[in-house]
Formats: sequence, C-alpha cells, structure tokens
Amino acid sequence: MPIIESAIKRARQNIARRERRQPFKSRLKSVIKTYTELMKEGKKDEAKKLLPTVMKVIDTSAKKHLLHRNTASRKKSQFAKMLASK
Repeated sequence: MPIIESAIKRARQNIARRERRQPFKSRLKSVIKTYTELMKEGKKDEAKKLLPTVMKVIDTSAKKHLLHRNTASRKKSQFAKMLASK
C-alpha cells in the first residue's frame, strides 16, 4: 500500500480509470471473438454484417487509448482482409 499522499491519490485514480475503461475493453474483446468465430465457421454473410460494428468498436478503443492507433489500424486491416479472402 502506498504511504505518500500523492501515491494514495494515484492509486485511487488508477482504480477509477480502470473501472471506466472496463466496459469498452470487454466490448472490444467480445466483438472481436464473435467476428473471428463467424469467420472460422465460414459464415461470411453474418461476418459481413458485423464488420462495421467491429470497426466502430476498434475506433472507439483507439480513441479512448485502449489500443494504440497503429494497432487499431492493423486490426481493422486484418479483419477486412480476412473477410475479403474467404
């Protein structure tokens, strides 16, 4: 446990920020998992309908600094390429 007052405040802030980011991280993971499972099962039509949602969630995550902007761009590119190749 932190002893110094500024460290105590920093710990409090970290907890609050983690709780604030958690729903976005959870949504990102679940949407990506759903999309990849659809692609593995060969359900291209359903995956095509889900792709805009995937892109939007990735963009939101990048905006909120959950993902680096280059990582977000790479993931979007990979998912689009995955759909085009199948």
